[in-house]
Amino acid sequence: MDERLEKEWERLQTEMSNKISLKNSFKKEDIKYVAGVDLAYYTLNQKEFAVCNILIFNYETLELEDQAEYHGEVKVPYVAGFLAFRELPFILEAVKKLVICPDIYMFDGNGYLHYRHMGLATHASFYLNKPTIGVAKNYLKIADTDFIMPTETANSHTDIVVNGELYGRCLRTRAKVKPIFISCGNWIDIETTTEVVSHFIKSESRLPIPVRYADIETHKSRTRLLADDSDRAL
Repeated sequence: MDERLEKEWERLQTEMSNKISLKNSFKKEDIKYVAGVDLAYYTLNQKEFAVCNILIFNYETLELEDQAEYHGEVKVPYVAGFLAFRELPFILEAVKKLVICPDIYMFDGNGYLHYRHMGLATHASFYLNKPTIGVAKNYLKIADTDFIMPTETANSHTDIVVNGELYGRCLRTRAKVKPIFISCGNWIDIETTTEVVSHFIKSESRLPIPVRYADIETHKSRTRLLADDSDRAL
């Protein structure tokens, strides 16, 4: 990895972080569509590829309304803390294929809960021009700060505070299941973030529907793309 490029990435993220707003840019009653975004990686002919799936759900009915997929070769190396530079090109291409424009994008990953407050959900917001939410299955430890485990009851949560600043929440979406780690992406507050995530929880998963089904779809797409390549090789 070119050290100069990494420094440029850090400069860009620091610049964008100064423009983050943790306030709602919308009225909650106007939320109609929420998108879930996820990517999966695979290798073909010693080259790395990725597939991005975006699924849009109706906020009221929780029904799937639209979806899009984009896959291609990965051109950007993985560098911890800079995942957005690697994944954003795939996300933006998938967005172009959507028919419905979502009101909120929900990402399988972090948002404000990030070393520079620029997790994928936050970084992507500046290109999508929409409010975003980060939903992570695992905890990203910042400044050696551990999270506090919430109680075993559904919808219990504890705030993740680093050096006196609220970074996100540890949320137990269902009773006696592992918690998830949510954070604002951009143009949304933490209470609305929690409300939207909780709204999309069903009995079969601790993850909100948009993220859960985006994750499922990326795995299906990866399996299909690998099978297609095997068929061509025959």
